[in-house]
Amino acid sequence: MTLDRVEGPASLVVESELRSIGELARASGLTVSALRFYDRCGVLTPALVDPVTGYRWYAGEQVAPARLVAGLRRVGLPLAEIGVALRHRHEPAVVGRLLDAHLRRLEDGLADVRRELSRIRALLDPEEIVMTTTITLAAGDLAAAVDAVRFAVGGDPELPVLSGVLFDVEPDGVRLVATDRHRLAVARATGAVDGPVARALLPVVVVDALRLLLGAGPAPAGSAAGGAPDAGTATVTLTGTQVAVAVGGREVAAPTMPDDFPDYRRLLHPVTGEPRAHRYPVDAAALRAVLRAPDLPTVRREHDGRAYAVTVLGADDRGLRVVGPDESTAGLRVGVDGRYLLDALDAAGDGQLVLELDGPIAPLAIRRRDDEDAFSILMPIRL
Repeated sequence: MTLDRVEGPASLVVESELRSIGELARASGLTVSALRFYDRCGVLTPALVDPVTGYRWYAGEQVAPARLVAGLRRVGLPLAEIGVALRHRHEPAVVGRLLDAHLRRLEDGLADVRRELSRIRALLDPEEIVMTTTITLAAGDLAAAVDAVRFAVGGDPELPVLSGVLFDVEPDGVRLVATDRHRLAVARATGAVDGPVARALLPVVVVDALRLLLGAGPAPAGSAAGGAPDAGTATVTLTGTQVAVAVGGREVAAPTMPDDFPDYRRLLHPVTGEPRAHRYPVDAAALRAVLRAPDLPTVRREHDGRAYAVTVLGADDRGLRVVGPDESTAGLRVGVDGRYLLDALDAAGDGQLVLELDGPIAPLAIRRRDDEDAFSILMPIRL
């Protein structure tokens, strides 16, 4: 090779310290073609490229990063996240969060595969015995989960699949999910699960009947969540296309809806696995009072010929607050539908909440500080 032909920092690399692409492939477990691919993508670039032959040469200290790439590749980490892991490889906490998020995705994907295989087997053999899944949990926990997601159920007759609540059974409980495309609400209740993981889409009328069975009725729109439900145990039984919920000797049973529910998990775990850029603690009662004020400042916008009001949240070193259309802030400004934000705050209850976001056009997450499993996601409105 001819080092004198190379310009820039790479020319300072001593020839004896360099490894050919084949040598790095053998040392790292990556193939030569994979190394070429990661070079083209800017993930793992050579220390030096001969300008005449195009041969790639790597420094000795690149062996460890290459081995890391090989391991991440074997577990199926996406390319963008491999790049993040390499950039932050000396920050174990950052890479650890990324790996945890990837593991959750794999577990969620495995649960989806199991459900789909069960459905396929039922199609292939209609006489096959239908698997039954039973979840036993505290009635109060299930009632709280229903209250946390009920507001986000869709009402568009052209999208009937969104007019229900998804019950997604996991190995140690059930996750409830509702969305109308503009917002998504998620809550989780732990319990004892007997049977395979399963999911069922319940029509909203069944969900409301279930909520009555659990105790206080569902909270009316625009008000705080219903009162404390009756104490006791609830048993949820999923059998094929049927669901039954029993509490204290009473039962609600109904057929489920065809399950074409959107893949909500893509919004639960950010692609990079890193925490959101901005987290703001807010007092739920105080923010609700501001949003209900008759003189609430808004920005007027039009869509499809219809005028509507946009509430603007301003975020800076003083925290997050509602700002007027002409009020300037040194930090972030995010437009939201004030009614939807109010619904989310009502469902979250009183106390301290955390609002999380990555930017002015990124989804806004509303979380309870004491319950990471209950939150809602609100789509912003471009200002």
